[in-house]
Amino acid sequence: MQTEKYEKLQSILREMNSVVVAFSGGVDSTFLLKAAVDTLGADHVLAVTADSETYPSTELEEAIELAELIGAKHQVIETSELAIPGYAENTKNRCYFCKSSLFDHLVPVLNEKSFENIVYGVIADDMNEFRPGMQAAKERGIRGPLLEAGLYKEEIRELSREFGLPTWEKPSFACLSSRIAYGDFITKEKLNKVEKAEAYLKSLHIRQVRVRTHQETARIEVEPNDMNIILENHELIVRKLQDYGYKYVTLDLLGYQSGSMNKVLSI
Repeated sequence: MQTEKYEKLQSILREMNSVVVAFSGGVDSTFLLKAAVDTLGADHVLAVTADSETYPSTELEEAIELAELIGAKHQVIETSELAIPGYAENTKNRCYFCKSSLFDHLVPVLNEKSFENIVYGVIADDMNEFRPGMQAAKERGIRGPLLEAGLYKEEIRELSREFGLPTWEKPSFACLSSRIAYGDFITKEKLNKVEKAEAYLKSLHIRQVRVRTHQETARIEVEPNDMNIILENHELIVRKLQDYGYKYVTLDLLGYQSGSMNKVLSI
């Protein structure tokens, strides 16, 4: 089944002739970039990474290394989500504003390089989640080849492993704004606080972590088998996160859940 889907992905990419890939360095966009380069050739593919307040510097460094590993041309552009009207207010449509701005930045790159299509790493799993950014893509004719091929996350991880991509076991990642509760105004200071808190927790060898931020409270989400690390180091963790600006530090016993902030929405 995975082989059939990959062949379908290649067919979709061949029809596009040349692509600009919105490249974050995550599991999905890395696999998409690899497939595009292998299918179309490096001269017909350009990876573009948007560096902004919501994108950790460690992720940017990794994206640069991954593009080089794949042999893809890579361009980094500067963007600012906080400058987008309506974004910092942090409504449930926040991701729509973000993706709209990203794609609007990619169109001039597409035209400058005389490429034919912009693609991004939306996947089949995303159809079951609240993804307002998909509407922004649809409005602009931005394609999602992985979704069109019917590829799911686990299939992408397995294919990535077969192709020797180090991202095959990389934890899922979303922009730092997704850690801040809807309705709480997004600021650079809050984003920095989240980034530092998550970086510290990862330094304790925790694989998957989110520091969900509810005003002055940090709600830590980790996978159940990593909860013991939190408990064994709880005094150090509380002290460190309070140094970063949190007043209260909690552990969510439900564990890591993708998109957990969306539970409060009436969609």
